[in-house]
Amino acid sequence: MRLLLALIALVTFSANAHAAAYAVGDAIPATVKVTLADGTTHSLQEYRGHPLVLEWTNYGCPFTRKHYDSGNMQKLQSTYTAQGVTWLSVMSSAPGKQGYYSQADAPSAIAHMGFKGTGVVLDPEGTLGRAFGAETTPDMYVIDASGKLAYRGAIDSIPSFSKEDIAKADNYVADALDEVLAGKEVTTPQTNPYGCSVKY
Repeated sequence: MRLLLALIALVTFSANAHAAAYAVGDAIPATVKVTLADGTTHSLQEYRGHPLVLEWTNYGCPFTRKHYDSGNMQKLQSTYTAQGVTWLSVMSSAPGKQGYYSQADAPSAIAHMGFKGTGVVLDPEGTLGRAFGAETTPDMYVIDASGKLAYRGAIDSIPSFSKEDIAKADNYVADALDEVLAGKEVTTPQTNPYGCSVKY
C-alpha cells in the first residue's frame, strides 16, 4: 500500500495538460530562444529545416532514470540525430529543487548520464517549460522541419519506472519521428505524459 501511495504521489498524469500552451499543428515561433548548458543562446529558427525533439528531463526522477539507466533515451537520441533530427533535452527545475543544475555543474551531470542528443537547455526560470506546457519528466515534443508541433505527450505507452517495461511499450516518440521523417502525418499526435512533475 505504501508503494502504491508513493507512486501516486510521484507520478503526474496530465489529462487536461497544456490548456494554454502550444497545440498540435501550431507553428512554434522561430523567435523562441534557448540557452544551452555550454552558455550559448540559440533561436528555434536555427533548427528549422530538420525535425526537432524537446525532451523535458530531471536526472533525479525515477521515470527519467528508467530511460537513461537502461540506455533507451540515449539510443533514441543517437538513432535520430544520425538521421538529421535535432534533439534538445530541457531542464526546467528551479534553483533549490530536484533536477536543478547550474551552468557550472550541468556539463558533468550531462556527461555522467551519457546524453547523446544535440544539446541540453537550461531553463531554471521555467520560461520554455511553461510556454510549451511541460508538466512531467519526461514530457516529449516533436516539431517538424517546418516548425509545426507534430507530437506532444508521453515517451511511450507504459507509465511506469520499471526498465523491464520499455521493450513492451509502444514508443510514441519513435513512431512520431519515423512518420515525420517519412513526410507522413503523425498517427498518434498527442498522448497524456507521465512522470515526475516538472519542478518549477
